[in-house]
Amino acid sequence: MNKIIFIFSLILLTSNCLAAGSGDDSKASLYKEAKKLVLKAKKLEKKDKIEKSLKLYSKAYDKLIKAYEKDKKNPDILNYLGYTLRKTGDFKKAEVYYLKGLELDAKHLGINEYLGELYVQTGRIELAKERLDVLNGCKCEEYEELKELIEKN
Repeated sequence: MNKIIFIFSLILLTSNCLAAGSGDDSKASLYKEAKKLVLKAKKLEKKDKIEKSLKLYSKAYDKLIKAYEKDKKNPDILNYLGYTLRKTGDFKKAEVYYLKGLELDAKHLGINEYLGELYVQTGRIELAKERLDVLNGCKCEEYEELKELIEKN
């Protein structure tokens, strides 16, 4: 396990050094890189490759934290911070980021859906239904997905 952590750290350090000279450290590119990692992690999760997906969610989280340090007013960053934390099991911290995101954009589709999913996961169905009410009328997949999840529980 220590060898894996060492190799993983070495890869991260190497990639950070290479990126430092290319200007890739901007808030927009950090967010885009993190989003790509989240999408890859979702695909791995669907294929039941949970350990690999968790690693990607953690890498995405690290990039998102850096992006958030540079841009505290972006609800999309807060949405994915919450998402990566929820996917790695830190529901309390995930909820904090989702709620911060809603302070910036109360109608954010992703945050409302994912916060609703968190509420379902933590047995707070009434709060999940409140998120669904916010999404009601959007004619969007976020509404349909959350509605389906609530109905299953």
